[in-house]
Amino acid sequence: MKVRFWGVRGSIPSPGPHTMRYGGNTTCIEVRSDDGSLIILDGGTGIFPLGQELLKHLPVRANVFMTHTHWDHIQGLPFFAPLYIPGNSVRIHGGYDVVAGRGIDQIIDVQLQYSYFPVREAEMRGNIEYATLSIGVPVTVGDATVTPLMLNHPVVNFGYRIDCNGKSVFFTGDHEPWPNIYSPQDEGYGEFQQIVDLQQAQLDAALAGLDVLIADSSYTAAEYSTRIGWGHGTLEGNMAWATRLGVKQLVCTHHEPLRSDDDLERAFALALEGSGRAGDGAAATLLAREGLELVL
Repeated sequence: MKVRFWGVRGSIPSPGPHTMRYGGNTTCIEVRSDDGSLIILDGGTGIFPLGQELLKHLPVRANVFMTHTHWDHIQGLPFFAPLYIPGNSVRIHGGYDVVAGRGIDQIIDVQLQYSYFPVREAEMRGNIEYATLSIGVPVTVGDATVTPLMLNHPVVNFGYRIDCNGKSVFFTGDHEPWPNIYSPQDEGYGEFQQIVDLQQAQLDAALAGLDVLIADSSYTAAEYSTRIGWGHGTLEGNMAWATRLGVKQLVCTHHEPLRSDDDLERAFALALEGSGRAGDGAAATLLAREGLELVL
């Protein structure tokens, strides 16, 4: 199984001279199973260069798994060139939006209104299908199995575990560890903490034996105190999580768009030093960058 990163920034594209080493595109990850089946995680602006690369080997057969429908994770889809070419087939998977009362089929329909985009979905000549997922129910793609797990974000957000011939990778999408909504001195704190602990334990159990964890690491621990409830994780928190799970490799992604490459490396180094992973664990702890490829 191969994993390649095409977009690693969060919230908004941030191209420019200060983000050239890690890249300015928003989230998109390509996964190739052992038999060559194509799995794409999210359709941020990184899906545009991926689409251009895929044009070299037609026809395209792709399964796109959307973690959630926030703008930075979907905005590249209308520019995904394989959608416009007859003979290509793209199946888009995702959750059910309880607010809109629609499945993942809304993801292109909403964007391709003439007020926002000059092309209608009917003008896309590739075959587009939609599949609404259920929590914990696996989907088979070639020789790989993709299992959606519910994570914590202001909208429905699936993390995806991909298993293929004994190897596994999990991508969180946007995820903030479940917080306790009560203060320690409040009466309901202890009872609610039990709920939080159970949710985390269930997720940890679903990730047993994981090889690679790709995690939303937008903030530092110091920054997080003013961003509680925004739906994102921290470098330090994910390093601790990876250690607890015993994963072979942690890839920190969804980089804060205001952070330059230099700032990102400084924040990462400080978190790594404080995590206890600076020794043997440092080589297994990476910052995601565009073009990074992992082979499992």
